Amino acid sequence: MGSESEHRRGEVSVVPRRYVSGQCSRRDFLLTSSTVLGASLVPAAASSPLPDEGKKPLRLGLIVYTGKDPEAALAKVHDLGLPTCQVGVDDFSDAAVRALLSAAQRFGLEITSLVVGGPGREIYDFYHGPLTIGLVPRATRAARLARIKQASDFAKKCGIPAVQTHCGFLPEDPNEPLYKEAVVAIREAASYCKKNGQNFRYETGQETPITLLRAIQDVGLDNQGVNFDLANLIMYGKANPVDAIEILGPYVQGIHAKDGLWPTDPKNLGREVPIGQGKVDFPRIIARLKEMHYTGAVTIEREVSGPEQTADVRAAKAYLEKLIG
Repeated sequence: MGSESEHRRGEVSVVPRRYVSGQCSRRDFLLTSSTVLGASLVPAAASSPLPDEGKKPLRLGLIVYTGKDPEAALAKVHDLGLPTCQVGVDDFSDAAVRALLSAAQRFGLEITSLVVGGPGREIYDFYHGPLTIGLVPRATRAARLARIKQASDFAKKCGIPAVQTHCGFLPEDPNEPLYKEAVVAIREAASYCKKNGQNFRYETGQETPITLLRAIQDVGLDNQGVNFDLANLIMYGKANPVDAIEILGPYVQGIHAKDGLWPTDPKNLGREVPIGQGKVDFPRIIARLKEMHYTGAVTIEREVSGPEQTADVRAAKAYLEKLIG
């Protein structure tokens, strides 16, 4: 799930931040979206991501929504020459487990995380977003906690090492009741994932880096991590990712490679654009990840549809491969 606005459409048939929200329009979006970087498992309390034995550092990946055909979804990842993927699902049955595992084995893909959202409407803008996204809104909190636990059980059966989601617009003021309630809810979700042997990952976007760091510390569990969406930080007007990585770096377990522009309309997020045409400084970010000895995946995301999306994903892959080396 991470970049998130109702006015941004598409991706190569993959799953973005809004992830599996249960909302029809979002589902349609996911069906046409597909490009996200994989993430690596690393304890939240660690000063730098742990080495991923036997796996190439900064390997590229894609985010995909499996729908009713996991094999077709993962075939897209394979056809693009990417070794990892993050997946979103809305069928948690044992049959879906078997189908996903079979597809991953057939194409030799590493599934780095399960992306989860919803149920209920999620609107990715500045006015409705605080009321509809993640675990912050009271009206949908219980149902979304139940969805995260269901996803965690599914991920355990599939051997997927992490579950990730947007927690929502976490209040800047830690004294606000909604902040305290959200921390309790996140702790419950992360504890459940810990019981299942998984990391719980926050998708960046709706909160400032220091607010996210505060929440991680207040939740206080050692299986928390961050899926660091580079463009979201800009598109939400929250931070420059070059600066944010200095705050969140020890917790970064996944990267969403996406580019975007700062918001200029106070009601809507900034615009997502092809990698290299926005405000994300990819050379500095990749260099910093190498300095941090980050060994996880980098997942491409391009939220348009059709041939333009495929072309942009291939261009992003070539661009990132040159930076990664």
